[in-house]
Amino acid sequence: MNSIRQIPRIVISATGSGAGKTTITIGLMAALRARGLNVAAFKCGPDYLDPTYHARVTGGVSHNLDGWMMGREAVAATFTRAARHADIAVIEGMMGLFDGASPIADEGSSAEIAKWLAAPVILVVDASGMARTIAAVAHGFAHFDPALRLAGLICNRVGSRGHLDLLRMASPAVPVLGGLPDHPAAAFPERHLGLYSANEKHVPRELLDQWGRLAAEWFDLDAIVALARSAPPLEEPFEMNAEDRNPRLKIVAPLCRIGVALDEAFHFYYEDNLKRLAALGAEIVNFSPVHDSELPQVDGLYFGGGYPEALAHELSSNRSMIAAVRAFAARGGPLYAECGGLMYLTRAIRILDGASFPMAGLIPADAVMCDRLQALGYVEVETVAPSILGAAGLHFRGHQFRYSTLEPAPDAVERVYVVRPRWGNEFVEGYRTANLLATYVHAHWASNPSVAAGLVESCAQFHDRNR
Repeated sequence: MNSIRQIPRIVISATGSGAGKTTITIGLMAALRARGLNVAAFKCGPDYLDPTYHARVTGGVSHNLDGWMMGREAVAATFTRAARHADIAVIEGMMGLFDGASPIADEGSSAEIAKWLAAPVILVVDASGMARTIAAVAHGFAHFDPALRLAGLICNRVGSRGHLDLLRMASPAVPVLGGLPDHPAAAFPERHLGLYSANEKHVPRELLDQWGRLAAEWFDLDAIVALARSAPPLEEPFEMNAEDRNPRLKIVAPLCRIGVALDEAFHFYYEDNLKRLAALGAEIVNFSPVHDSELPQVDGLYFGGGYPEALAHELSSNRSMIAAVRAFAARGGPLYAECGGLMYLTRAIRILDGASFPMAGLIPADAVMCDRLQALGYVEVETVAPSILGAAGLHFRGHQFRYSTLEPAPDAVERVYVVRPRWGNEFVEGYRTANLLATYVHAHWASNPSVAAGLVESCAQFHDRNR
């Protein structure tokens, strides 16, 4: 029988991108933490960057909740597992409240997540230059979808306390729970993929604390916590234990050790993917292609996305690490790489000023940075040949967001993916050379858990051959 859990929770969404929901969310999380609350953080959609801010503020991991890539059961399971011991769960939305994978349905949207989790929604509105119009905005969002509970507004970029009072008077349908004046000097730094990751170099702790103090001063925190606590109990989905998914896990020792590249250059990973690998018997061992001179003792390598182009000089200069990666591949070790990881495995990365930096050279092409976005959006993948992920015929979902391309196209390398974007023509990708698989697609394995199982099995087989 499924268990029932009372998890206080709130979704922070917005009228659209740029309204300030990330700043509002970070401020709210910091203010709640300052009150002594244990905050569980979540991000709707495929974004990798906002969760790094959540993690800095809350001191824990922020999990992605993506309805299109994960499906309802996996979203509910991830949420209830990660929020189990929290005092409150704060879920940051993506784009506008009703924006997602479809222009005519709520598939993949923050609204879909809010309804699946029966979570009250607070809408962030850019209220600069606005007065009574806030009433129309509130009315439209509150009544657009009767199955959604719009519980309040936070008005961003207000001109003064008096302006915020006017907005409260103008919006009787949905209460205004606070606002923030514009603080351009405290804005978070950005680059081509959006915000910088929230490391100490780019986002000092004082900046996060400053937004927390502002939120404590300008938000009705008592009302927000009360709204979160008003959410109904959730039924916790049944999850198969690890031994049900893979009988080999009856062995006490780990089946294999998977090295995960994790540093300033590579840090785009879905936490759920890593947890799946661990649940299937893989011991996760982090290493740094930027700083470490050699690989740890592992049976597989996983290079996620990130910013290898921003650290191309450092990556290229670490010749001992590159030599170790090449040697691992030569021994038949499984290598799986996504987006930035794919770039690292090419012959070189060429940045915008034309400078070229030699890389691992396992893919016969150069990764060339462009000044415009080269791909963006959800994709479905079908494998048409065996790979380290398993047999042909696997289907799973993922996302692309990149500014680079491969030149020349490595046509001599086998491509084992047929990629079908939500909008546009299908194409072939997924570059395979023996024990290597590299792709621009960021996959979410909740869409097909057997993909994670296939990678663990490939690494376990390599371990067994070499023990």
